[in-house]
Amino acid sequence: MDLRLELLPIPVSDTDRAIAFYSEKVGFKLDHDITPGGGMRIVQMTPPGSSCSIGFGDGWVGTPPGSIQNLHLVVDDIRAVHAELSGRGLEISEINDMSAPGKPTVSYAYFADPDGNSWALQQMARRT
Repeated sequence: MDLRLELLPIPVSDTDRAIAFYSEKVGFKLDHDITPGGGMRIVQMTPPGSSCSIGFGDGWVGTPPGSIQNLHLVVDDIRAVHAELSGRGLEISEINDMSAPGKPTVSYAYFADPDGNSWALQQMARRT
């Protein structure tokens, strides 16, 4: 049996503002933007290199905007990604390197979308 997590609903208050943020500031690709009717609008966007997308829009995500916290985007080179995102005007925290004796360093940087849904960039040793 395969179970693949491929779509995470993200509650937003303004669909067009969210599309602009995720595409222009974070570099997600717009996969779908459809209006099936009945006041519903469904948007799907995917981070570069990811098999999992986010979805948001009007009339289908019932949780309050800003209620999703600490989603992780795992990267190979956090310093390069941080520089690229900062260069796009994204407000992002400084990189925090965390380590423990005998353990590889794990690094994080944090940002939020306009509604307050929060994200973490994470760089860690590859799983084997």
